[in-house]
Amino acid sequence: MLSIRSRTGAWTRRLRSGLHDAFAETHTPREIAGSFSFGVFITMLPTLGVGLLVFALLAWLVDGASKLAFLASALLINPLVKSGVYAVSFAIGVLLLGPVEGVSVGLTGLGSLSFAASREIAVRLLVGNVILSVATIVPSYVVCYRLVEAYRARELEIVEEIESVVAPDDDPD
Repeated sequence: MLSIRSRTGAWTRRLRSGLHDAFAETHTPREIAGSFSFGVFITMLPTLGVGLLVFALLAWLVDGASKLAFLASALLINPLVKSGVYAVSFAIGVLLLGPVEGVSVGLTGLGSLSFAASREIAVRLLVGNVILSVATIVPSYVVCYRLVEAYRARELEIVEEIESVVAPDDDPD
């Protein structure tokens, strides 16, 4: 059996290797920002998990796609945030297409809801999601581009910084 110390050492080596590989990506700031903004666009749509398959396919097919940027976008628009996105999307859809007959929305959520209204609700949700997704492309690109440029201008060695936290040199053993 492997000891806890050897398991921890193996895990730490895998973590270091993964960090080096992840941060050794040689993508330009434009490629990273483009991947991130496209990732935010896809993640904000109601893809029901298919968005992750789209990311995997793009990462495999497109040389300029940044896997880290896709991951960051998925982490940014996580399930907790997505519920707010859906609420705003539905509100935008109702604003543009009008309310759904028989559906009332209040502080406690949807009031009376019939199955017949589900198509109308889905249309409003989809319209709102597409509008929000399109509206986030440019701001997410600009913010990500500026962050990448600022990070690179500081010339930080992020892998070494993370390693110093994960596996400090002053080992007490």
